[in-house]
Amino acid sequence: MRSTINPALRSRSIFSRKPIKFIAIGVATIVVAIGAYAFASSNFGNGASGAANAAAVTQPSGLNQPQAGGPNQRAVGQIPAGWHPRSGTIITGTAANKAKAVAIAKYPAGTVNRVLLLSDGSYAVHLIKISWPHHVFVSKNFRVTGAIG
Repeated sequence: MRSTINPALRSRSIFSRKPIKFIAIGVATIVVAIGAYAFASSNFGNGASGAANAAAVTQPSGLNQPQAGGPNQRAVGQIPAGWHPRSGTIITGTAANKAKAVAIAKYPAGTVNRVLLLSDGSYAVHLIKISWPHHVFVSKNFRVTGAIG
């Protein structure tokens, strides 16, 4: 005589698919949360609004000299009229390399991550890994004209 066990009375495996599924969802949620936190905490651009950095007084030369917008905001030299963070077009090539070289010669502690061509034909060299300046302005003739941080 053969004994049979009612399938309804059989115990389920301790490693059923439901707990594994919940663990996988939990791990994925944690990974997404960490990624979102890292992205939000990164220094994307300079983190400041254009209005905070664009307070300016018109100079006789037609260029703007920003006033300090806070304890970490400092400006020297001439800042191109109408400049604000995220303005300009990212460029590469010979002109970008010349602007980069001039900016690094003046402020050697920084690392250039992009060069922007501004609407007036001058350049804004964006520096990272430096406490000041964050932007170095270079004329069409490849001379440093100002900096702001």
